[in-house]
Amino acid sequence: MPQPRKHASPAEKQSAYRKRCARTRQIELARKGLPPLPAIATMPGWPRWNASLTAAYLLVERTLEEMREYFDERSEEWQEGERGGEYQERIDTVQTALDALDEFNHLG
Repeated sequence: MPQPRKHASPAEKQSAYRKRCARTRQIELARKGLPPLPAIATMPGWPRWNASLTAAYLLVERTLEEMREYFDERSEEWQEGERGGEYQERIDTVQTALDALDEFNHLG
């Protein structure tokens, strides 16, 4: 005995599949502590770009927090050593990028 159809057409079946995929992506991002992705594909010009830059700022900000936590969890010997110095330079570079994004967001 065949199962009854859940969807009236292949288009409805595809739409349901895409919604499930989008929901799964949102759940994965939430588990990782990342902000949700903006629905920017439908926004025109500057609003879309500003939304993208805001999302980039939030992502870089979260990354910088994680990098600092990682650095702080290491031993004092590691922090003052060569590897710690290199890591601190990376943190400084990410901070510079974050400052640039913040400055750009305040211009718009």
